[in-house]
Amino acid sequence: MVNIEGAMYHLETYPNEYRNLMMLIYDKLGPEDFGDCLGMGKCGTCLIEIEPGIQLNSFDRNEDTTLTKAKLDKGLRLACQILIDEHINGITVKIISP
Repeated sequence: MVNIEGAMYHLETYPNEYRNLMMLIYDKLGPEDFGDCLGMGKCGTCLIEIEPGIQLNSFDRNEDTTLTKAKLDKGLRLACQILIDEHINGITVKIISP
């Protein structure tokens, strides 16, 4: 599930359709000002909050640098750095406006 300003959207995909969560959200929902760097982990416009207790793939160097420079909470992630795999099945994410 994806929460955009309180509206909930259920998204589905099949294996290898999208390389990361940002591209799935960008293609299916097209939120304004989302994913400006198209997955490089440098712009911070695909910022999401993941439900507490969910462990996903580790931080990429670009993601860690972007989040640190922006002084953002460590509970936030860049959707472009979240791989589409079985670990994200059934999770809920909230898009954080830049």
